Amino acid sequence: MPVNADKPHLWKQDIALSVDLYNNWFIEFAPSAYRNTRVITAQQVESALVWTANLTNITPVILRQHPSVLPILRMATAPPIARDRLIGLAGVLPNLVKNMEEKQRIPPKMEIALIDGELEKISQVIAQLIDKDIFPWLDTGIDPTEAQIHRAATIVADRLCGAVADPIIRNAQEQRQLAVIREWLEARGYSYVPGGTGLRLNTIQPGNFAFRLNIPVNLQSGSKQVNIPVDAVIMPLQSSPGDLPLLIEAKSAGDFTNPNKRRKEEAVKIAQLKGSYGNKVNFILFLCGYFDSGYLGYEAAEGIDWAWEHRVDDLALFGI
Repeated sequence: MPVNADKPHLWKQDIALSVDLYNNWFIEFAPSAYRNTRVITAQQVESALVWTANLTNITPVILRQHPSVLPILRMATAPPIARDRLIGLAGVLPNLVKNMEEKQRIPPKMEIALIDGELEKISQVIAQLIDKDIFPWLDTGIDPTEAQIHRAATIVADRLCGAVADPIIRNAQEQRQLAVIREWLEARGYSYVPGGTGLRLNTIQPGNFAFRLNIPVNLQSGSKQVNIPVDAVIMPLQSSPGDLPLLIEAKSAGDFTNPNKRRKEEAVKIAQLKGSYGNKVNFILFLCGYFDSGYLGYEAAEGIDWAWEHRVDDLALFGI
């Protein structure tokens, strides 16, 4: 029997309570999460300044040795430039820039001569656009002081963090949600199984749970298998051989717009899971924040139930 999906008369009150919980958390903890990330990012910027001799040596050799410096350099220009804008301005291969920024590497199969030519074009664009108000020593030719370096690094870190503020907050909120689930489970005798233990969907033991487990599923054609991540996998204490664990997707949202834009993702995920493991798959959402009746109605119509974080004890109604 559904726990919340079949009770629309309760949704309005639950939505209000969920929004309150998210807002209270955001006001109390989001600034510190952002600041902590900014401190780490400022340290990374200072490392980039060391590698590039305080931006006086932006060369293909440096970019090849330190691919991770590229997003920092993009935020060191006036104006700061987005990844796609850099690709367009420099006329370089998107795959090169994507590898440097997302995988901190140079594409392993790309020819050296091509790499150097592309990196030279990137270097020239960055050098032309460097924000000399932030890095005044580039005009004066005088070695920067430690204070100037720290100030410049903090400004660039602010720009970097501003560009990814939403992911920073979302990551902090997800960690908190998983901590809530873990505390609730351990208080009831469950044991956490850390990652890297080779755990699989069909090997998790009764009373155990794991986070961010990759579960292999077959695509609709059946010719290809992919892994899909699930935030929490919990095998009930009273489960029998052959039973499937409860699968939980932890979701938080700071506004009503984005969840509705992405609400089909859960429907696709459960369809893939059921297509691979049968209709006995038990997949629910763990919600905190801005999820309106439109979102809830869509998920309910797709056969997806949920537990609200502000009423975490509802997890017991899902058999755990």
